[in-house]
Amino acid sequence: MAQATISGIGDSASVSEFDRDSALTPREPGVYEANLSLGWTIFGAVNGGFLLALLGRALGDALPHPDPYSITAHYLSASRPGPAVIRTQAVRTGRTLSVGQASLFQYDEDGNEVERLRALATYGDLAMLPDDVRTSAKPPSLPPYERCLSRHDGDVPDTTEIADRLDIRLDPATCGWAVGSPSGLGEMRGWFGLADGRDADPLALLLAVDALPPTAFELGLKGWVPTIELTAHIRCRPAPGPLRVALTTRNLAGGFMEEDVEVWDTADRLVAQARQLARPTMG
Repeated sequence: MAQATISGIGDSASVSEFDRDSALTPREPGVYEANLSLGWTIFGAVNGGFLLALLGRALGDALPHPDPYSITAHYLSASRPGPAVIRTQAVRTGRTLSVGQASLFQYDEDGNEVERLRALATYGDLAMLPDDVRTSAKPPSLPPYERCLSRHDGDVPDTTEIADRLDIRLDPATCGWAVGSPSGLGEMRGWFGLADGRDADPLALLLAVDALPPTAFELGLKGWVPTIELTAHIRCRPAPGPLRVALTTRNLAGGFMEEDVEVWDTADRLVAQARQLARPTMG
């Protein structure tokens, strides 16, 4: 008998590309098999946010609590399309919080496992959090969705496979890089959604924090910007509809840059935050 997959969805006729491609097959308790799809790659490497969501799905199944509150991943080497194994371990479980770790492995030419990334995460139940909000944060100022630029517009290059899976509309004010005139401000803003219309959930938020073009483009750099480390905080379940995502970089030094991310939903709530350390190609 074939083993059931873990994808968080029901009717196969309505499965989104994200759920289908991040589905897991249990091998044994805490160990899962996955197949990394070409459709989520950038310059041949699987997107870091998609990989974070994949580990997030495994930990949500392995731990007694369903939702990621905080997850930190270190990217050890580039993940490529093909088979992968995820191994999880519960570090601590309590009444309201669980802590676990997960690693993703692929295989080299000799069939040996090679660790691609490792994550440590705290999980809980977002539905149980109080509604009290005290914040000075404000949603990013963005033009309306229909006035932002998509990959179908002539000024926005479409060079990655993942572009077909996402519906991203970029603020024209942060698209100078697309016409050879980067602003130098280290900012990127836009609307985020999945191309097949699937509404975002906590796992999709893990993808959203690493889905827009990197701020390095607006700093005048080109090419791949691999993630070294990425930490995401999921604050609440997002309301239906497109998300607003704002990225900023204040410091690029020694060949490394930080990228701070805020994700806001249609109810004007800050639903996710992230910071990553990346190493841009100095093109």
